[in-house]
Amino acid sequence: MAHAQGQQHPIGIYLKIWGLLFVLSALSYLVDYFHFQGYARWTLILIFMLLKAGLIVAVFMHMMWERLALVYAILVPTLALLVFVGIGAVEADYTFFTRGVFFGTP
Repeated sequence: MAHAQGQQHPIGIYLKIWGLLFVLSALSYLVDYFHFQGYARWTLILIFMLLKAGLIVAVFMHMMWERLALVYAILVPTLALLVFVGIGAVEADYTFFTRGVFFGTP
């Protein structure tokens, strides 16, 4: 009887990533514990959030073992969207600044 073979991944990598996610979550909570404020707080929170999301997508959603074309098909539109949101945020900040110059600060 033919036995179907599937792709097997070692359990050790899942446990290591789980531990790394736990450490990143602890670091994210420490940002609030040490009372970081302003841009430093939000920068650290976003960095930890993106690292955790990247690890989850790469390992637990099996993106690490997919073909490179599929990885590009999923990641390139997402990165392009993030770039466009960043450009929109810079444009909005410039518009807010310009309105303040011409119409007075709100």
